[in-house]
Amino acid sequence: MAQHAYMIGTGIGNLAAGIYLIRDGGWRGEQITMYGLDTHGANDGAPVSDYEDEYGNGPLKDSQGYLAKGGRMLNEETYENVWDILASVPSLDNPGQSVTDDILNFDHAHPTHDVARLIDRNGLRIGPDKNNYRHMQFNNKDRALLTKLMMTPEKDEQKLNDISIAEWFKNSPHIFETNFWWMWQTTFAFKKVSSAMELRRYMNRMILEFSRINTLEGVTRTPYNQYESIILPMRKYLEDRGVEFVNNRKITEFVFKDTPLQDDIIVTGLKYQDVTGDKESGEIAINEDDFVFDTNGAITDSASIGDLNTPAVENHEYAPSAQLWKQAADKFYNLGHPDKFFNDRSQSEWASFTVTTNNHYLLDQITRITNQAPGNALNTWIDSTPTMSIVVHHQPHFKAQKPNETVFWGYFLYPRRNGDFVQKPVVEMTGAEMLEEFLGHLARTDKSADNIGNHHDEIMASIVNVIPVFMPYASALFNQRAIGDRPKVVPDHSKNLAFVSQFAEMPFDMVFTEQYSVRAAQMAVYTFLGIPLAEMTPMHHYEKDPKVMLRATRTMFR
Repeated sequence: MAQHAYMIGTGIGNLAAGIYLIRDGGWRGEQITMYGLDTHGANDGAPVSDYEDEYGNGPLKDSQGYLAKGGRMLNEETYENVWDILASVPSLDNPGQSVTDDILNFDHAHPTHDVARLIDRNGLRIGPDKNNYRHMQFNNKDRALLTKLMMTPEKDEQKLNDISIAEWFKNSPHIFETNFWWMWQTTFAFKKVSSAMELRRYMNRMILEFSRINTLEGVTRTPYNQYESIILPMRKYLEDRGVEFVNNRKITEFVFKDTPLQDDIIVTGLKYQDVTGDKESGEIAINEDDFVFDTNGAITDSASIGDLNTPAVENHEYAPSAQLWKQAADKFYNLGHPDKFFNDRSQSEWASFTVTTNNHYLLDQITRITNQAPGNALNTWIDSTPTMSIVVHHQPHFKAQKPNETVFWGYFLYPRRNGDFVQKPVVEMTGAEMLEEFLGHLARTDKSADNIGNHHDEIMASIVNVIPVFMPYASALFNQRAIGDRPKVVPDHSKNLAFVSQFAEMPFDMVFTEQYSVRAAQMAVYTFLGIPLAEMTPMHHYEKDPKVMLRATRTMFR
């Protein structure tokens, strides 16, 4: 009987693992089965109505418009595995091209150049004064501590065990008042309570972007939302080759073989429950020479959504993907500690909102006030108490979007805090109230004679829907951690179980990126198939490039 691979979760990591098995391992699609709770993974982007039947969501009072729970920025220079795997996936829109071609051609034709990255109550944070955000605003203590963190060798990473960014900079809290921190935290979703270990990795892996973070010129955009631009073509590639997708099936428990020393990890079964209909449950038999690829943690797990007049109600369910990981970690000592990432929501929670309008008036006003066209913007209002940012993509952002419609999204890093214009915690706000909070900041920024606040009713009449989303684990991958809290991609003594996610351990690379998931997939497949890891896609080390480091040094003192 031919070997079989069972994929738990259908995000970009396991989709990539399936492609690696077929492309580099010579497998047939019929040898691969994928189990998912939804079709999106973390790369959201669909009409709101598509989400109503997904696990954890219910019917909404208003399901008009579109939803993007969040966004993930790509990078041409450091997403080596992403471009390699997507180069093998045919474009759905341009025959003869790959998905890599689609994305890079679009990005080169529409390069990002943000001129309003930071905004305060006085308007855009630009000009000749000290608040020009092209300056990092470091003092010498900031520079010394940041350099010390970056220069910590990988072999000494354990010295950063369970240390937060706030603790690392406790002797120079000034850094949290700098333009650098405002831009870094809202570009990558770090918080003061986040892991200093992860900040160290980012400073090394993304050092190329350090000198241009104020304009986001290193951001690579997809033609449409990432679900339609990346996930759907990957699924089509796999489906065309015979891969079986089983949706709405929750894997609830691993069945492990008993071995004499109780340390060999051999999966012999997967218990499951269908999450729709009659809630059928059962067990899938796994042969010892089959492979199991588990998404041991997903940042969109337990998310909840609302609508224009309904707040998202917090879902207190422990992340389903992490619950399965927890069951395995309770049995084997070397599979990490999921509670470090999924049992402290205060480190990881944030809220987002997606706005759909039936005309371009609001979009045009945002363009006027921020001085930049759609596709360039990640705007952060630094005076916002809950730290609000918005992203306005190139339009249309959805293939089904009508010519008259506009879609953009925003997020709050601190959803337990009260708004500045709506006096209640963000987490309790309806979509309309989140929009009011945004419009309040936009009006305060607008210095024109005809302030946008004079057109409130006109704007509200154009609103199709505003979808609030509460995500308790949005940045859980940045939670404070220690060496060993994340399991290896293929753990020691594992014969057929691999972890393919942002919560598996690999050297050097950085989480909260598609690159990390895809590289984990390649590592898992190559390990199981006996392909030398030296043949994995090479990664750049810009932190060793003298020219890059010289630019970074100049930026440090700018």
